[in-house]
Amino acid sequence: MEDDPTFEHLAANRRNWDDRVPVHLASRFYDVDRWMESRPGPPLREVDALGDVTGLDLVHLQCHFGLDTLAWADAGARVVGVDFSPVAVRTARDLAVRAGLVERASFVCAAVQDAAGTLGHRTFDIVYVSLGALCWLPSVEQWAAQVAALARPGGRLYLHDSHPISWSLADEAPLLTDTYFEEPEPFVDESEQTYTDADRPLASTRTYEWNHGIGEVVTALVNRGLRIDVLTEHDWTVRQRFPWLVESAAGHWTTPEDRPRMPLTFTLVATRLP
Repeated sequence: MEDDPTFEHLAANRRNWDDRVPVHLASRFYDVDRWMESRPGPPLREVDALGDVTGLDLVHLQCHFGLDTLAWADAGARVVGVDFSPVAVRTARDLAVRAGLVERASFVCAAVQDAAGTLGHRTFDIVYVSLGALCWLPSVEQWAAQVAALARPGGRLYLHDSHPISWSLADEAPLLTDTYFEEPEPFVDESEQTYTDADRPLASTRTYEWNHGIGEVVTALVNRGLRIDVLTEHDWTVRQRFPWLVESAAGHWTTPEDRPRMPLTFTLVATRLP
C-alpha cells in the first residue's frame, strides 16, 4: 500500500490535521469554552432535516475534534465520531468527558475508507457528514460504499458540504481555476494557514485535495442503494471562504449584491433502501 502515491497523500493530510487540532482548539472560530457554556445543539436547519434524534444511533464521519458530534449527543442521539487524526480523537474524548457526554458519545480513530470495518460493521440510523469533508477523499465511490455499509435499511445520510463549484473558484475573483470533477491526481497546496484564526502557523503545510461534482456524488450514492430525498444548493457558507464574500443578516457568508449568486454549499439527505 505504501507504493500507492495516495497513501502518502493521505498521510500528509493526516499530519496537517494533527497539527490543526491545537490551533483550532484555541481559536475564536470554534470558541470551545463558549460552546461548553451555551451547549447550542445542532443547527436548526439540520434539526429540521433530521427531526427528533432521541435514542437514535448516529455516526459522524470526519468528525475532527467532535463538537458537532457532541451537539447531536446533546440532542439525544447515541453518537460515534470517526476521524483519521489520533490527535483529534484524543481531544474529542477529552471534550466528551468535559461535557459529561461519555455515556452517549464515543470516538474512534479510523480513515473513512476503513470506517465500517473498524466499527465492526455496526449500522446506524444516521450517517452525518458536515462541511469540509469530501475534498479530502480521493474517491467518492469509496466514500459512498462506506456510507451504504454504515446506514441500516431505512437509515439516512445527512451531508452538508462545500459546493464543487465553490471548490473550483479562484481566491481572488469568482473565476473557475480548478477542475469541477473528480480527477485521479489531487490538488496540492502548501499553506501555513488554516480556516480558523490561529496563534501560530502550521508546521505540516502540504495537503492534497480532490473535488467531486454533484453528479458524481449523487450517482455514487444511488449506485450503492441510497435514495436521494433532498438536494439543495445554497448561495451561502459558514465562513469567509473568499475575500470577496460578504456577511449576510443571517450570519452566513454570501456573494455581494453586485455579483451573480452562485452555489457555495449544498445539502443532501438520502435514505438507505432495504
